[in-house]
Amino acid sequence: MNPAKRREIFERLRASNPNPKTELEYSTPFELLISVLLSAQATDVGVNKATRKLYPVANTPAAILALGIDELKSYIQTIGLYPTKAKNVIATCQILVDQYGGEVPQTREELESLPGVGRKTANVVLNTAFGQLAMAVDTHIFRVSNRTRIAPGKDVVEVEHKLMKFVPKDFLMDAHHWLILHGRYTCIARKPLCWNCVINDLCEYRQKTPAPDGV
Repeated sequence: MNPAKRREIFERLRASNPNPKTELEYSTPFELLISVLLSAQATDVGVNKATRKLYPVANTPAAILALGIDELKSYIQTIGLYPTKAKNVIATCQILVDQYGGEVPQTREELESLPGVGRKTANVVLNTAFGQLAMAVDTHIFRVSNRTRIAPGKDVVEVEHKLMKFVPKDFLMDAHHWLILHGRYTCIARKPLCWNCVINDLCEYRQKTPAPDGV
């Protein structure tokens, strides 16, 4: 895919959604960190449902530690893998209190040292909470990048590096949000809604889905 086509793709995505935002509900970097940690193999809707009850009660590392693991589990038990996630949240909160004065660190190395926090989670926090140029690649972004040929790659790290290299700099800060939302609602896994896609004519996917009858 040539640079002019990539730029036009992001021009259109921006025109259709000028102020893209994460669908996770949060009000502080710590809340975002915990929500992203909980969102692994879960939906944002499911995470938000749990954190709407949790955060009014405990939304700082110290408050969650005071809550304790059993009480924390009762708030997040509707989320997949919640026993493991509860352990990671408690361990992360302890490190934040002991080593960072209860604040969320702002470097990838420090974030990835926290229990349950991998590269994708670190990138989301760096980009969304701290306004740093970082590209979190989840299953939606991996699919969209490969299917459209914006940034094809064999694994998420390759796609991440290609997106950081190829996405025009003036779109880079919000590119993660545009791509994830596009993958979540239009360029879906089984039958992409190509007939209702703002970048249909620019996308290099060969097996485009035709419009259903009556549309």
